[in-house]
Amino acid sequence: MKIVIAHNRYSSAQPSGENVVVDYEIGALREAGIEVVPFLRSSDEIGSLPAHKKALLAASPVHAAGTQRRLAEVLERERPDLLHLHNPYPLLSPSVVTTAHRHGVKVVQTIHNYRHDCMNGLYFRDGHDCRDCHGKRWNGPGVQHACYRGSRAQSAVMALALGVHQGTWRSVDRFVALTDAMAGYLEGIGIEPGRIRVKPNAVADPGVAPLGEGFLFGARLVPEKGVELLLEAWRIARPAVPLRIAGDGPLRGLVEDAAAANPEIHYLGQLGPVARDAAVAASAAVVVPSIWQDILPTSGIEALAAGRAVVVTSMGGAPFIAGEGTPAPAGIVAAPEPAALAAAINEVAKDPSYAANARARYESVFAPEVTLRRLVEIYEELLAEG
Repeated sequence: MKIVIAHNRYSSAQPSGENVVVDYEIGALREAGIEVVPFLRSSDEIGSLPAHKKALLAASPVHAAGTQRRLAEVLERERPDLLHLHNPYPLLSPSVVTTAHRHGVKVVQTIHNYRHDCMNGLYFRDGHDCRDCHGKRWNGPGVQHACYRGSRAQSAVMALALGVHQGTWRSVDRFVALTDAMAGYLEGIGIEPGRIRVKPNAVADPGVAPLGEGFLFGARLVPEKGVELLLEAWRIARPAVPLRIAGDGPLRGLVEDAAAANPEIHYLGQLGPVARDAAVAASAAVVVPSIWQDILPTSGIEALAAGRAVVVTSMGGAPFIAGEGTPAPAGIVAAPEPAALAAAINEVAKDPSYAANARARYESVFAPEVTLRRLVEIYEELLAEG
């Protein structure tokens, strides 16, 4: 089997879980004996382009003609069985789907955000959930609010791309949704259920160390990740155990002030992979207090892999991580408001059974061998359709 993996890498200036997932899947597929042909662009390229080429980029989300020519050459030379698309913006464009089909190559796309329906991909604007563009052919409200990169001009281009390519997305042969909630999102924008399969992301197995103490929050310090909600819930809960906060972003000052005022709160700064694993090991549980429809927060999966319980809000894919509704949940799901989150923190702090369930949930749902097997099944099923 030969697969072209197509992905526009996000800027290296901003850590991207999606980039990590793509790199992992390329490596895992190759280890499984599947031939992978990467077709990758990076947003880092934009800064080094000459002025006349930068001017042409305005149309890239709509078509990206040069990219289509290069992809056509790859498809003609490599004769792959499938093309697996991740992020097409801004340098690939959804036109890669049409280019692949023109060459008789079926297309799989993993859905990492809500950008088929929302130009910023978050369903979140100005500190609150936003569905102003949901179901619209043209995302006029997104242009008005400059939802794409804070620019009305760039938002207008993205609105055009989303409107033009609604039919393109409906031609994708198979969508990979990371959770049942994401499968529901796809159905809600008109994708046939028969084209959707669920396969979550994986994280590498760090092994299980003895339980540490207290809670860890590890994410970008931005409003949608819920650090403000966490600090208010912590003030209510007063669990008398440490709270470690790792990450960086515009709310860093707020976290530093909280750490200065409360000896139980420790700000760790931005951590690399090794230091992050150490911070998880030093804790007994991980908090994922998202206030947006977070797709599948990696920090929660990392917690399960290390045998740590989770406290999550009821937003997006976080309840899927916790195993809500299963016989052996790995944590508690709380409403995204301070009192409910505080109660969940105190409950997990005193009940070790959630941590005991965490590792089993990782091994059955999120372990690399499980998710790779599921991905290959999706490929094989699609190819068997002829």
